[in-house]
Amino acid sequence: MNKKTEFIDWGLIDYQQAWDKQEEIFTSTVALKTKNRTENIGLPTSNYLVFCEHHHVYTLGKSGHPENLLLDEAGLREKEATYYKINRGGDITYHGPGQIVGYPILDLDNFFTDIHLYLRTLEEAVILTLADYGIEAGRYEGFTGVWLDAANDKARKICALGVRCSRWVTMHGFAFNVNTDLNYFKNIVPCGIDDKDVTSMERELGRPLPMEEVKAKLKGHIASLFSMELV
Repeated sequence: MNKKTEFIDWGLIDYQQAWDKQEEIFTSTVALKTKNRTENIGLPTSNYLVFCEHHHVYTLGKSGHPENLLLDEAGLREKEATYYKINRGGDITYHGPGQIVGYPILDLDNFFTDIHLYLRTLEEAVILTLADYGIEAGRYEGFTGVWLDAANDKARKICALGVRCSRWVTMHGFAFNVNTDLNYFKNIVPCGIDDKDVTSMERELGRPLPMEEVKAKLKGHIASLFSMELV
């Protein structure tokens, strides 16, 4: 089991470019696993933890409903946003500046082969990061992601998850609202949930957060929970 994980920060990057880079890493990892199996060899597979931010973009998962995007093409142009139908799970979500988007491209055979545990572990890393700033967060039964006040009618989502997994190799990941412009969520039914609010760390604390500091705390929690050796 190779727990060495290369951390990469792509910075502010176009969504399509990031998707292409993910697919390249994902495809090569799956190909190596296939080669190991068919040729009965044991070459180690690589793991990557990628952080980035995106220009304004809406993405629709393979089980999503296009009508949950409330903008037509003219509306997208007005908002300077793009729209993609993609191959992750989940419905529609928004990515933009001030949001940490995480793409763990991991061979779960190096960690644990349990997709439910994988999602819960990513959620836990975000929950611990929020706790570092005095924000109490948790889970909302029946939904993925990280929520605030999930036990009452003030429930609001601060982190969305949507992943793809094939041969236990993962891609896509999570979107964590730090200093995100929440007005962009008004143009969609976020994750197909029309009766719950969306929030950010900035909104909850009343001040913008240093992105690099939050990234460092989040990266540390992910590495610890997965027992990664970051390189």
